[in-house]
Amino acid sequence: MAPTDDDKDDVLLAGRYGDLDDIREFVSKFGSEPLAEIRDENDNCILHMVCGNGHLDILEYLLPLVPSSLLAAQNSAKSTPLHWAALNKHLSVVQRLVEYPDGPGIDLIDIKNAAGHTPIGEAELAEWDEGATWLVKMMNLDAEDAEKEKGDAENVEDDEIGVPQDIEVEIEDAEGEVARMTISDSGASKSS
Repeated sequence: MAPTDDDKDDVLLAGRYGDLDDIREFVSKFGSEPLAEIRDENDNCILHMVCGNGHLDILEYLLPLVPSSLLAAQNSAKSTPLHWAALNKHLSVVQRLVEYPDGPGIDLIDIKNAAGHTPIGEAELAEWDEGATWLVKMMNLDAEDAEKEKGDAENVEDDEIGVPQDIEVEIEDAEGEVARMTISDSGASKSS
């Protein structure tokens, strides 16, 4: 027996409001397979509802039941469940999504939504420093990126890293006379 549209709506609402018993009842009646296909009018899946509302207990229940690809499911705004968890400041949910051994892992952090934001960007927009910091620590910096950053650091010009440079200043007085001055590490010298 397949779930009706009302059954589908009910299980999404159960995910949103944290009703684990209703979700268990749905699974016992219809199996876990329909959970991966159910979407609301904005293309949100059960994990969007659960993660956006911080229901870690339901997330733990669902993770072994749904395909790992559902962790990266994007809604009509291209946001993933991780975007929603970050936007709503649910650290334990964010951590579980990223650290789930059978899921996409840290690759989730790099997914951009339609606004061009990663989950880190959503955390920053929500002024959630704790979550943004944790996500940055987990980011996927591969060897190529690390080499590029190292090379960029080696190629920084001296004036960019605080080595004193000479500064030339021109000052015009009330009579229109211009005085030029060079300020250097050894002191100022005046020339006219």
